[in-house]
Amino acid sequence: MTRLTGRALRVTVYIGESDTWHHKPLYSEIVHRAHTAGLAGASVFRGVEGFGASSRIHTSRLLSLSEDLPVAVVIVDTEERVRAFLPQLDELVTEGLVTLDDCEVIRYVGRDESRGKTDAKGKKSS
Repeated sequence: MTRLTGRALRVTVYIGESDTWHHKPLYSEIVHRAHTAGLAGASVFRGVEGFGASSRIHTSRLLSLSEDLPVAVVIVDTEERVRAFLPQLDELVTEGLVTLDDCEVIRYVGRDESRGKTDAKGKKSS
């Protein structure tokens, strides 16, 4: 498992839910490639409403249901590893927005590692 603490880089990819790569959801392809590249983690967040370069508003409101809601794929890892992954995003993202932000990782623990001993009240002990 990748360990990550301290300074890191967050890449956020803003795309549409209906964007595809070889007939698969684009967000899924990005996550799988990030996993294959050994990056620390990637998550996909589905938006409720938004617009981008096309200026067309996409919304999940009942009377104006959209089949192309905004999606954000967020990846965090060291700057070196994220920047090495950027050429893949350049290949995949033909429409959308890709941003980079400096961040600081305070805690990064996998589920298996977080299962420590608990005290009488059920709180985890170090």
